[in-house]
Amino acid sequence: MSDMLVPLYRLPQENDSNDFVIRRALAPEKSIVLDWVKTHFNQGWADECDVAFSQSPVTCYIAIRDKELLGFACYDATLKNFFGPTGVKKEARGLGAGKALLLRAFHSMKEAGYGYGIIGGVGPAAFYEKALGATLIPDSTPGMYKGMLAKQ
Repeated sequence: MSDMLVPLYRLPQENDSNDFVIRRALAPEKSIVLDWVKTHFNQGWADECDVAFSQSPVTCYIAIRDKELLGFACYDATLKNFFGPTGVKKEARGLGAGKALLLRAFHSMKEAGYGYGIIGGVGPAAFYEKALGATLIPDSTPGMYKGMLAKQ
């Protein structure tokens, strides 16, 4: 899977939603968020999310509806200037939470002083192209994950 490049100087505006709240995760929520990520996705993503909680400020955003966690998005977790991991639970997909998390995280990267953002090991490239104007980075496969250890 290739990486993608996002110019942060031309990000679309964020849209408010009445269906959910997007906000930066709080340190006392760390174990709740990490358990949720592990349950809905995998341990590797929970490990990356753990690193996002070690940043100051925390570089993990969450989507919440009626005190229920719908999704999360991190940046500066595995590498500086890299977006991810991110995910929305299956039952909440299609509500716009994924795009809202994406935009909030990339606006936060811009506010932190980055000119460009990188999405590492992209799955749904068309989503990122449409939402952010992201472009594939040539010869970026396998990228930062080359030689990564995996559980046997």
